[in-house]
Amino acid sequence: MEMDNLILIGMPGVGKSTVGVILAKVLGYQFIDSDLVIQERKKRLLHEIISAEGVQGFIEIENQINASLQVHRAVIATGGSAVYGKEAMANFKSIGKIIYLKLSYEQIEERLSDIKGRGVALRDGQTLKDLYEERTMLYDKYADIIINEENLTVEETITTIIEAINI
Repeated sequence: MEMDNLILIGMPGVGKSTVGVILAKVLGYQFIDSDLVIQERKKRLLHEIISAEGVQGFIEIENQINASLQVHRAVIATGGSAVYGKEAMANFKSIGKIIYLKLSYEQIEERLSDIKGRGVALRDGQTLKDLYEERTMLYDKYADIIINEENLTVEETITTIIEAINI
């Protein structure tokens, strides 16, 4: 299987979906939002799944679905918690390049006013800062390419990705 997909990872609010849609158009790829795939397959909204199954249950569902994605010439925007799924990340590594869209904590905090409504998988008592610190290590670990988005527009981010992947 050739590695012809681009998988976007990173915190909620970094613009994985926004960047992903435009990047897919520019490259002539299909765009897949893994959160939407989960909602479609489970016939429920993310926050409904999290309420019903708990954060851990949601992460297991997300892992199974992401691990089963088999696509070609696609840009895949993942949920911020996708990196908790070992099988999912192994699948992504095998089908494409993993691109980490990186932003400082301050920028993410600014962008995420409505964190619960966005279906962000926060455990009880966990703050956004805790989540940021826990996940950035995983994003760094899995990334093939790291794009520092600090002070970049969406267009600049896309240009930087295209230069980095060298298509």
